[in-house]
Formats: sequence, C-alpha cells, structure tokens
Amino acid sequence: MSTTSQLACTPLHDWHATHGARMVDFAGWSMPVQYASIVAEHQATRKAVGLFDISHMGRLEIYGPAATATLDRLLTRRITDMKLGQIRYSLVCNEAGGILDDVLVYRLTEDRDRAPSYTLVVNASNREKIVHWLKQHRDKDTQFEDRTLSQAMVAVQGPRAVELVDKVFGGTLGSELSSMRYYTGASIKLEGKDAYLSRTGYTGEDGCEIICGAQIAVTIWEKLAVAAAHCGGMAAGLASRDTLRLEAGMPLYGHELSEAINPVQAGLGFAMNLRERDFLGRDAIARIQDQGGQPVRIGLQVAGRRVAREGCRLLRGETEIGTVTSGTFSPTFDEPIAMGYVKESAAAVGTTLSVDIRGQQQTATVIPLPFYQRGKG
Repeated sequence: MSTTSQLACTPLHDWHATHGARMVDFAGWSMPVQYASIVAEHQATRKAVGLFDISHMGRLEIYGPAATATLDRLLTRRITDMKLGQIRYSLVCNEAGGILDDVLVYRLTEDRDRAPSYTLVVNASNREKIVHWLKQHRDKDTQFEDRTLSQAMVAVQGPRAVELVDKVFGGTLGSELSSMRYYTGASIKLEGKDAYLSRTGYTGEDGCEIICGAQIAVTIWEKLAVAAAHCGGMAAGLASRDTLRLEAGMPLYGHELSEAINPVQAGLGFAMNLRERDFLGRDAIARIQDQGGQPVRIGLQVAGRRVAREGCRLLRGETEIGTVTSGTFSPTFDEPIAMGYVKESAAAVGTTLSVDIRGQQQTATVIPLPFYQRGKG
C-alpha cells in the first residue's frame, strides 16, 4: 500500500487528519474513509445532512469550437441540445460498448471566446484513462484542461442540505439553490472567488455539490461543517458514501461498471440516446440491445445478518447464475442488501436465489432497484 507521502492530497486533507478521520489510499488519493461511525454518518445524511469531500473526482474543462461535437461523439447521451446550466449523467464507452467511465457533463453558464464550454466530472480511478481517451479522440478545434488539482469539490447531502447552504452563504444563494431543478447548476461567487453550484449528488438524497478553487476550500468546508453540527449533520467519509449510494441503487465503477460491462446489462438505458446519433460504441450497444441474453444488474435482499460481499457466487439450485458486485448491511433497513449480475432467466423480481457467503449458502431474493427512494425509505 502506498504511503501518505506518495498519495495525492485534497485541499481538505489536513482538516480530515486533525478531526480524527481514518485516512486510506483510494485511487491514489489519501481520503477519509470514516470519522467515528459509518452508521452515524450514514444516518446523519439520511435524516439531516452529510458533508463529503469529493475533491478526488476528476474535473476536466473542455472548450473550443468543436467541443460540442467532440463530446457528442464520445458520450452515450446527446450533448447538442444541452442548455446553459444543464447537467447530464452519461457514459464513455469503447468501440465494443464496454463502459470506460460514468460521468457528469456540465454545460457551463459562461462561454470561452463565444465557444461552447463544458466540465466533465469523472471517477478518480479513471481520470488518467479519460484524459488519454480525450487526447486520442478529440477534434483539432477542441481543447481541454485538467482542473482537478487546482480545485476542490464538496458534496452537501441530506434533507436539510438546502437549508444549510442557505444559512451559510446567505439568502440569495440559498434561494437560487432551492429554485434549481435537479441536474442543473450555476456559476456563483464564494469568498469573492468564482465557484460552481450544482443540484447533484450520489447518495439518493436532496442536496448539492460545490466546485471551488483549492485556496478557499478549507474556509468553505469549515463554515459548512459548523452549520452541519448545529442541525444534526456531520462530516462523512467514503464508507458511508458507499452505503448511501448502494441503498440508492447507484452503480459504482469497478463494481457494477467496467469495460467488461455494457450500458444495456447495467440497466442504464436512460443514459443513452441511440437514435439518429453516432458515438463510439453505439453500433455495438445497439446490437447487444437487439440480441439480449447477457447477465443483468439486480438488487438483492439477503436473509439473516451476514453481508454478501463483492465476488460472492449467486446460485439457483445447484447452478451458479451470477456474482455479487456490491454488498452491505443497510443502516436504513437494518438488513443486508446487495447488487449483482445474474442470467436474465433469474432476474425477475421475487426470484429466490442462494448466495454463497464463505462457503455457506444464504437465501437471497431479487427485489427492485433502488432499495431506497427519498420520501419512501
């Protein structure tokens, strides 16, 4: 394992270390996995607000006369009709339809020299791969800059997130946030510096994410942390972010998504526009969609108290029909849940399977995704 000195550090690293966070190597970054209790951080986010440092996520600014055409050719989701301030979840696929990454693309509210400008937020583990992919496939009139190391990114998530942001940054910004539709954003000023506020998140809760310059990150974080503590919220680490996203049925790259998995079997049809478009991987994905017959992503409710972890075999009778990709003990439902891939014939809701947990078989039932929906948990 890499030592901390060899790892990249977010602008908030020292704050985490001095506030009791357990730091781990995550995709080459020294990141807080938890502070005191994963369950407490999870429940604070579900009931009040959780504050997450997500500065390790890659942020690539893409601009120039051909920026729109380049992204529309590289992403599974249509880009040409995006309005200023709009954000879309999309995928980057290879020619065979395998998923290189799942991303957010932001249509920025300002232009560079009257040319379209975008930000692509990518997974930390895939940043270098996507940078290489852009270099390889961009048009000559498309430029991009990797802003990751010069910025910070903070997620404020939970039912009191909008209230907290309003309290910390004033009524004007709070009103702007509360009026934003989900998956939209706007350029703002924080501490006199340019920043970006978006109604996005990865927890299944309401909230927002803030991109700002590294030099003002600690000031912004500390203001949010103080306000969160006064409303039942707290700083939260990667572990609770994982349990939250799993309850919300959100796929994680390296688990539910990879170059060996395509968008059809991952259940991400909403993140594709196949008609009247030509993007890398489009023809392969269309063929896969027509042919069917591949393993598909499912949700599982596991009997008992033991957690089915990644790699556990899924069986129907004596026949192995799939594998668990993510599993946890759900703090919200007080029972084990998991996601995995199984043969289509075993994917129907209500199907009873067995999961092999360290040599012992435990009953598991296929249930709909997501496990948790805001207002219905």
